[in-house]
Amino acid sequence: MANPVLIEVLRGSIVESAHRGAVAVFDADGKLVWEIGDTSKPVFPRSAVKAIQALPLVETGAADAYGFGNRELALACASHSGEPAHVELARAMLAKAGLDKSALECGAHWPSNHDAEIALARAGDLPNALHNNCSGKHSGFLCTCVHSGIGHRGYVKAGHALQEMVRDAMQAVTGAVHGPDERATDGCSIPTYAVPLRSFALGFARMATTNGFGPERAKAAKRLLGACMAEPFFVAGTGRADLALMEAAPGRIFAKGGAEGVHCSAIPELGLGIAIKCDDGAGRAGEAMAAAVLARLLRADEALAAKLAGMANAPIESRVGAKVGALRPTQALKAAIN
Repeated sequence: MANPVLIEVLRGSIVESAHRGAVAVFDADGKLVWEIGDTSKPVFPRSAVKAIQALPLVETGAADAYGFGNRELALACASHSGEPAHVELARAMLAKAGLDKSALECGAHWPSNHDAEIALARAGDLPNALHNNCSGKHSGFLCTCVHSGIGHRGYVKAGHALQEMVRDAMQAVTGAVHGPDERATDGCSIPTYAVPLRSFALGFARMATTNGFGPERAKAAKRLLGACMAEPFFVAGTGRADLALMEAAPGRIFAKGGAEGVHCSAIPELGLGIAIKCDDGAGRAGEAMAAAVLARLLRADEALAAKLAGMANAPIESRVGAKVGALRPTQALKAAIN
């Protein structure tokens, strides 16, 4: 059975596009709070799980050894926009470990932030690996290698000691097997694993509450999510949905999107983790689903719920700024969230 349509795109009053998806909400005890669609289907989480992938950076002592604060830890969990502050912080993180951009194995692409892209082009420069949206995560990986005495060449490959640490953390936190049969390669060249969507919701409930974690992992998880919520600009960038969601309720919402319409979030005060997959991979629709789900879960705070619902019902504008349509959560999404 197909997943239900959760987001419609209106142009005028007519539905122009429709996006199907699945939603899982778990608490940290492993209880399914509610679900929409098939949450047992394996999905690649892509960048939505970077906060879990960053656990070894803190657990090995690398973050403390290099004096990393909230900004550095947030960047290690980021899909940043390639703005100057992002690029310079990634450069500084590498420098703490005696490395430079040549050590990065994530590849290069133009900044996703338009102003940063134009400024780089006007200067006659080409993007380098520091502009890659994953450069903060990779800088964290490299710092972990150097601090732990692990050779960093080939750190992106499956079987490298660093990637084994990351895989073990992902498997332990989500409770899902991350083996060769589930493995493929992410856009930044590291391994990515397809496991049930519901496993990511459970994982972020555990990250938010630290239930079931030993002392060191509990401290690391709390520190990483806290850093992201304290410095959301370094998780995303100007105008980005994750920044807007976390700024809507400082310290109360953790939000992180990934490619192909995946979005993970957590509400620490409720002890809940959320994982969403937009079937057709549309990031805009996945972000609207996330905002709608968060609005419903936090509906006891009427002002916050209204703000989040406004993001879920985002307007669509013409090139001259006139409102010509909007995103709209469907009744299937609203009715499922009791």
